Amino acid sequence: MAETYNGWRNRSTWNVALRICNDEPLYRCAVDFVRRTKNPTYLKFIKGLGLENDRTPDGIHWVSKRLDYKELNRMMRELLH
Repeated sequence: MAETYNGWRNRSTWNVALRICNDEPLYRCAVDFVRRTKNPTYLKFIKGLGLENDRTPDGIHWVSKRLDYKELNRMMRELLH
């Protein structure tokens, strides 16, 4: 059985999802992005904001090999539901 972090693949994936969903300006920006983008993905969103070389306030890289992009893409699509 694989270990998870609060239901996410790992702490890094959980942390960036938490930031997007709980920081109101970032959340609103993400919802707008998903609404106006034909195939919204997490990486397109982060790169569009120019955050690809930055970190969350907790020190997690917004773009990293540690992130589960499939899971983050699903989270982005679910913002409208």
